[in-house]
Amino acid sequence: MKSEGLLAAPATEDMHPAVALFRSLADPTRLAIARRLAAGEARVVDLIGELGLAQSTVSAHVACLRDCGLVTGRPEGRQVFYALARPELLDLLAAAETVLAATGNAVALCPNYGTDTERADVGAKQ
Repeated sequence: MKSEGLLAAPATEDMHPAVALFRSLADPTRLAIARRLAAGEARVVDLIGELGLAQSTVSAHVACLRDCGLVTGRPEGRQVFYALARPELLDLLAAAETVLAATGNAVALCPNYGTDTERADVGAKQ
């Protein structure tokens, strides 16, 4: 199988855009916002209610995603409806779910990136 695009660029400096993309989604709140927007447009007030977070927190994370080019805003009167900027993000989120399903608890148990809660839950079940 021939690698193209992201996988074909082994030079570290060529990986900076991919690193920035994954970092932008690495925050749990930003990932939750992206996953919610995968289902359709939402206003900050909608995200506040659905995520149970403060307005300032949601607004800051939406602004970050917008600044990264992952989210767009559509003004309507005094409101702004946010949506994923690119349909390819749906594919990325779906691919992540597929990888997580295929690897089971491996990522959650990772000593570097897994959460303490996940490691404790899995350890208690064993």
